[in-house]
Amino acid sequence: MKKLIIFDLDGTLLNTIADLAQSANHALAASGYPTHEEKEYNLMVGNGINKLLERALPEGSKTEENVLRVRKEFIPYYNRHNADRSRPYPGITALLDELQAKGLRLAVASNKYQAATAKLIAHYFPNIRFTAVFGQREGINVKPAPAIVHEILEIARVSKEDVLYVGDSGVDMQTAINAEVTSCGVTWGFRPRTELETFHPDYIVDKAEEVAAIATA
Repeated sequence: MKKLIIFDLDGTLLNTIADLAQSANHALAASGYPTHEEKEYNLMVGNGINKLLERALPEGSKTEENVLRVRKEFIPYYNRHNADRSRPYPGITALLDELQAKGLRLAVASNKYQAATAKLIAHYFPNIRFTAVFGQREGINVKPAPAIVHEILEIARVSKEDVLYVGDSGVDMQTAINAEVTSCGVTWGFRPRTELETFHPDYIVDKAEEVAAIATA
């Protein structure tokens, strides 16, 4: 049985794409740029807000200056609207309750900026006592760099062999590889199964309850 389960946030615990898309479109329009359909954002998210906005900007406009200008519109709007339509995926709340009841430690490792990560976790999972809830923070390399996972391991005081990392994207699978922990890809998120398969994770699951079976085996 594993001792610590680390979850990605967007596309793994919460379906946040509607609020991310709405906020990005607001920021783009306010900055004079064209917007995108919601489904297009599935392939833009996963590497942090700056990378999301860079991908959303039109060709020829993807400069750091423009990204920061659009970000100034995005952040305050998203802070107000990031829980409008975001919801836990089916079975996730029950999964977290079950893992906690069985004594496993739980943590979150996200590329979403820290304030939004902490707010969403507190809002949707108030009864879960997470060992750590980490998003993108100044001076910490974002995933797939393993820094965020290593930090959580130090706090939890568990070895790599006792960790299961759960995520929905290639970024997450590469993070697990880089951190040398067991990887579990989930198919209900933003990226297709084929992307997960490219990284040969230890497990790929289609339902939340399958994560519990792996974690407690």
